Amino acid sequence: MRSAYFPVNRTQQRLPLRGWIVTALVGLFASSCSQAGVVLGQMPVDLAEPKGIEVGFNHRTASRYRSPLSGAWRNGDNLEQMLINAIQSAETEILVAVQELSLPRIAESLVAASRQGVNVKVILENNYSTPWSKQHELDLSSHGRQRLQRLSALADQDQNGVVSPEEARNHDALLILQQGQIAWIDDTEDGSKGSGLMHHKFVVIDGERVITGSANFTNSGMHGDAGATQTRGNVNHLISIQSPTLATVFKEEFAQMWGDGPGGSNNSRFGRNKTAQRLRTVKVGSMNVSVMFPPHAKTHSSHGIDVIEDQLGGAKKTIDLALFVFSAQQLTNKLAERISAGVKLRLLADPGFASRSFSEVLDLLGVALPDRFCKLEAGNQPLPKPLKGIGTPRLARGDKLHHKFAVIDNKTVITGSFNWSPSAAHTNDETLMVIESPQLAAHFTREMDRMWRGAELGITARMRRKLKRQTRKCGSGTERK
Repeated sequence: MRSAYFPVNRTQQRLPLRGWIVTALVGLFASSCSQAGVVLGQMPVDLAEPKGIEVGFNHRTASRYRSPLSGAWRNGDNLEQMLINAIQSAETEILVAVQELSLPRIAESLVAASRQGVNVKVILENNYSTPWSKQHELDLSSHGRQRLQRLSALADQDQNGVVSPEEARNHDALLILQQGQIAWIDDTEDGSKGSGLMHHKFVVIDGERVITGSANFTNSGMHGDAGATQTRGNVNHLISIQSPTLATVFKEEFAQMWGDGPGGSNNSRFGRNKTAQRLRTVKVGSMNVSVMFPPHAKTHSSHGIDVIEDQLGGAKKTIDLALFVFSAQQLTNKLAERISAGVKLRLLADPGFASRSFSEVLDLLGVALPDRFCKLEAGNQPLPKPLKGIGTPRLARGDKLHHKFAVIDNKTVITGSFNWSPSAAHTNDETLMVIESPQLAAHFTREMDRMWRGAELGITARMRRKLKRQTRKCGSGTERK
């Protein structure tokens, strides 16, 4: 049922170059010969999806779409269009909880739905809850200024260096929501300065369908950076699940955060102020889908890292990991245990985070790296012998590996917004999902296979340069107390 959320012409949009050539040759033979045409090749066979589930990967090689930034054809599933189609299908209610929303077409779709009588509510992270056209560079961090410059450049249609009020109205997503009278809050609605991060990325449609995954609703999260034609967007995925029971679980999380909505009585709940919930399991067809919404106290009987550790501990044959951030020592210890038991590991981490001083990727490679203050992470435990199967993918400059998924024994998928870090477990508002489905696992394994081709394994040149610099500056470093 991909057509509901991925409207594609399978002979044009999903066919790679080789398939185009084969199709043309077959047509040539058929038109010039009286006998039946000779099949010179075959179209790529897409993987089946579990009933009620659709999954998209924005760097996938078996599909293509026109980039809204450049207009050029590019490989990948159009995650933005997936969201827009879902929004347009809504009849009663749309609930959006996402760290950042800066795509004007999504904002326009939400406004259009609202005008058709659909109840639309949006929750954002407080750092991204002000229309960018109302911001001033002097008030922003370096990252904020770069973001403002990129969004302004996209809005500046006449390229005169100035964003006019009309250009802002057409291209500032939050201004579009504001003008369309869409209700939204951020994680300061509880009267605080905000939680660690409101890091969710989910949408609930009509209390029946949940869309979640690793992607923020931004150009950089899906398509690429404005003005940087070599970028293709951070490597991300979204998964759509048809299940009223699962949607109810997500609606409960949304209700805690929403409270009585904007301008109310500070009864919204974010971060550790939420009622802590255990991992909950529902049936979607024949599949078990389990979901948890961190954060939890470190003393909680089962937090997000515990859930992942339990899943890793059950691995018998293989573990595939594609992670933006990996900084949980507890999980490194569990991986080392499973590897010693004969489990085969493939781990790809974002190149930028893999070489950070707190990165567990370094621990798996047997390396300890002092931070800029020459301090080592407290309790840091590099493995005495580096593991094989650890690496970083080759990406265009500016792109990040933003996945947060695992595939265990080709049958269990861990996904969501949850980075494998203590802050995700104990501070941030997050989504952590475990789905038992060999059919779905095959899609994530294919994505892992794609990234694995050409990946740099072991201690990369980038890591080696950084290690040399820190060694010259700090020696072996001293443990942080």
